[in-house]
Amino acid sequence: MGRSARGVIGIDLEEGDALVAMEVVNEAATMLTVCENGYGKRTPIDEYRVQGRGGKGLINIKVTERNGRVVGIKQVTEVDELMIMTTAGNLIRLPVRELSVISRNTQGVRLIALNDTDLVASVASIDQETEVPDVV
Repeated sequence: MGRSARGVIGIDLEEGDALVAMEVVNEAATMLTVCENGYGKRTPIDEYRVQGRGGKGLINIKVTERNGRVVGIKQVTEVDELMIMTTAGNLIRLPVRELSVISRNTQGVRLIALNDTDLVASVASIDQETEVPDVV
C-alpha cells in the first residue's frame, strides 16, 4: 500500500465502544482484566478464538454496575506481579498467582477494596525480578 492508503479495518466497534488495550499473544500466559470498581480476573488465552479483519470481537468480561468499566487488560504469567493504582492515589502490589483463573464470560473477583468515591485508575504488570523503588 502507498502512503496515502487508508489501510484495512482491524475491528468493527459499535457506537459507544472503545478499545482499551491490545496484546501480542503468548500461549503460556493468561489474560488479566481489571475493572474500575476493583474487580478483575485471569482467563486462559485458549478461551479466545481468532478473529478476522473487521470482526466484532469477543465478550471478555461481563460489565455491570458491580464491577464497572474495564480499565486495563494485561497478558500475565504466574511469576508476574500486579500493581493497581486508584484515583485517590492508593497503590497495591499483589502476585498474579493469587488471582483466580476463570472463564471469559464472568464478572470477576474483587482485587482491591475501594471506598464509595474511589475507582481504579490504572493497572500495570511487573515481573517479579523488577524492583519498584520505595515512594517517599
